[in-house]
Amino acid sequence: MSQGKFYFCTKHHAVEGPDGCGPMDRLGPYATREEAEHALEKVQERNETWDNDPNWNDEGPGSGPSMR
Repeated sequence: MSQGKFYFCTKHHAVEGPDGCGPMDRLGPYATREEAEHALEKVQERNETWDNDPNWNDEGPGSGPSMR
């Protein structure tokens, strides 16, 4: 396995190297195995941040019908 190329496979819920599952089923690359092991936690943190970001709400500018 090449150094610094770890992925988290969402299909198998396991850390894999670059020869693991295809890009549709994985997150990464990550520099370390430990970072890849915590991939889903990072996704959850980012989702919560974006869900609470006032610049990314569903009722702001541009959320209605097209103005063409």
